[in-house]
Amino acid sequence: MPELDTLLEFSFLKYDGTDEVPSQIHSYLSNRFKECRNLTKDNLILQQRAIERWYVPNPNKAWDLEKLRENHLLREFKQYRQNPKKRLKEFRLEVMRAGFKKAWEQKDYHIIIEMAAKMPEKVLYEDEKLLQFYDLAVIRIEGM
Repeated sequence: MPELDTLLEFSFLKYDGTDEVPSQIHSYLSNRFKECRNLTKDNLILQQRAIERWYVPNPNKAWDLEKLRENHLLREFKQYRQNPKKRLKEFRLEVMRAGFKKAWEQKDYHIIIEMAAKMPEKVLYEDEKLLQFYDLAVIRIEGM
């Protein structure tokens, strides 16, 4: 049996407080809490209440679908990282791009360098985005 957290991550999104509150959470909070009624989706009080709440992605909103897709890619990237083999023989470039992008956003340059070492050099040098992340990560690590 999979854990509840795993099931939630596969099918739902968690609000992180960076953008407007999703309409699903907004309507729930407006109905349940008096202090959240008649507040706009970008109100700080509402955003604070909404942080860490799960919601069903709206299939009509491209942002929700893209976020869900990104979560799936990052989960697969995590599996690549946990692979004990020194070299990856089979992997998806879009997964590597998503993982490199997330590591760059978190300023975790060591992950980029570690995963680039697991990839065949030919693939790394042929993909412009991966190579850019790798080169910049090497520069940042050397500058520290």
